[in-house]
Amino acid sequence: MEAKHLTHSTSKPDTGAGEWKFSDLIAEPHVRERWDRVRRYFFLRESTYDMTNRCNIRCEGCYYYKGEKQHAHEVGDPEKWRSLMKSEKARGITYVVLAGAEPSLVPELLTVCHEEMPLGSIATNGLKWIPGSIGYKIHISVWGNDDTSQRVRGAKQMLQRQIENYRGDSRAVFVYTFTPHNIAEADQVTRILAREGCKITFNVFSSPVGYTGALRHTESSLRQTRQAMLNLLQRYPETVLYSHYNAVSHTHHLGLHALFGCSYPRCNPSTDIGLGRSFRQYRTDLNWDRDAACCVPDTDCRDCRHYAAGSAVVTARLFRHACEPDVFASWLDYVDTYLAVWVTGYDKGVNLCQRWVAPPGHDLF
Repeated sequence: MEAKHLTHSTSKPDTGAGEWKFSDLIAEPHVRERWDRVRRYFFLRESTYDMTNRCNIRCEGCYYYKGEKQHAHEVGDPEKWRSLMKSEKARGITYVVLAGAEPSLVPELLTVCHEEMPLGSIATNGLKWIPGSIGYKIHISVWGNDDTSQRVRGAKQMLQRQIENYRGDSRAVFVYTFTPHNIAEADQVTRILAREGCKITFNVFSSPVGYTGALRHTESSLRQTRQAMLNLLQRYPETVLYSHYNAVSHTHHLGLHALFGCSYPRCNPSTDIGLGRSFRQYRTDLNWDRDAACCVPDTDCRDCRHYAAGSAVVTARLFRHACEPDVFASWLDYVDTYLAVWVTGYDKGVNLCQRWVAPPGHDLF
């Protein structure tokens, strides 16, 4: 991480114009440096892939075991996956997200994918180690301390076992999902991960379609979550991969779709250049359905605050955020966080904006 604390001017240059020019927004050297750094990754084009319909635990509120995708036939032939990866590369995909149900159970398929498509990430519960030759980022899901994990995920000593598998592994990022009931536990979990030299980022529980259980957030729990995120970011800056604007965007009373307009096909009928045309969500039978294609299928779109969704929904809104210095700096912080969490070898910089900034066109909440 960069060591110095960065500040930037919010005084508009006396140009006589009524609005900020983009050249004004990147006029300060540290902002220009961050812009030049993140825009090198604008070539990333993602799709997601369900690798297996098996899992070694069962979690309350799991997205995978909702809807029809859980019933898809499982293709376990590595050469068929290799062929799929080659065809994906040919149509312009440069980044893969390997998920559902538990990808670590099929390491031979992960290996083939990595051989053909070197940039990507794996979403795992972290209970089974993924070989180091598979150089993707590894996102390890955490839903609270070990007592909570045993209660809602049915797994004993989960955090301890996850750390034993991934301590000192630069691929690993622990993803703490805030629910209304584990907000206070985040401090304990982050303290343990900091002590072990691990990295953590944050997710916000987003209800699957039809879910009415106790994990659904309220406005009160969203406000508490936002403050907890900020406290942890300030207390553990070398451990927490996050920013003020990440917290604002993911704990607003409006979901991501209402704030920014979701880019994924399930919410986006446009087939113009962009995610609406390029993104596919493949099921375990290697088929996909445009009407259901989404980074976290079967999530209630009105309640979606998922970190994976934001990585595309917010980062895609460059022009909306290029309106004044603090808003643009906040967006740069968001993109910087996204790259540190999702791209192997990208290190998080110091956040440029150290205060709450409202999403363009909305209040702060």
